[in-house]
Amino acid sequence: MAEDYVVKMQKAIESTEREFSKIRAGQATPAILDNIRVDYYGTPTPIPQVAKVSVPEPRMLLVSPWEKTMVEPINRAILAANIGVSPMMDGNCIRVAIPILTAERREGLAKLARKHAEEGKVAIRNIRREANDLIKKNKNITEDESKKTQEQIQKTTDSFIEKIDKILQEKENDILKV
Repeated sequence: MAEDYVVKMQKAIESTEREFSKIRAGQATPAILDNIRVDYYGTPTPIPQVAKVSVPEPRMLLVSPWEKTMVEPINRAILAANIGVSPMMDGNCIRVAIPILTAERREGLAKLARKHAEEGKVAIRNIRREANDLIKKNKNITEDESKKTQEQIQKTTDSFIEKIDKILQEKENDILKV
């Protein structure tokens, strides 16, 4: 039971890291296109499932569709996503130039990162609350064991929140670095 909440807290950290990977910091990363869906034979499909997304240069993504007929739909989907990039069709592939971020945009992205970090912390605190509630409801353990277990849960919670703070600090430094 005690390990269950640790696994859940680790998943909250992983979720926060996934959200951070979607925030572009002025450098090209394939994760930017992960949530963009393209119509693939009538089914909305994420771009990475219909094309290879690579980073040939630090500020450029190269999208190479598996099928040549998908070049135009992928180009339209990237434009429609309105993520601040302008795709250019280049034969059988699409080049996506990542523009330089303005100071105002960097601050907005840092604010978004802080929001995702806070969501991760809330998730971890909710897991702590659930674990503590289970301990309090368990009639098979003594009051001392209950207090000791709750203290251990709190220490674990604190360490996971520190991890999120550390990840947030790294992401903010990455975003605000010119």
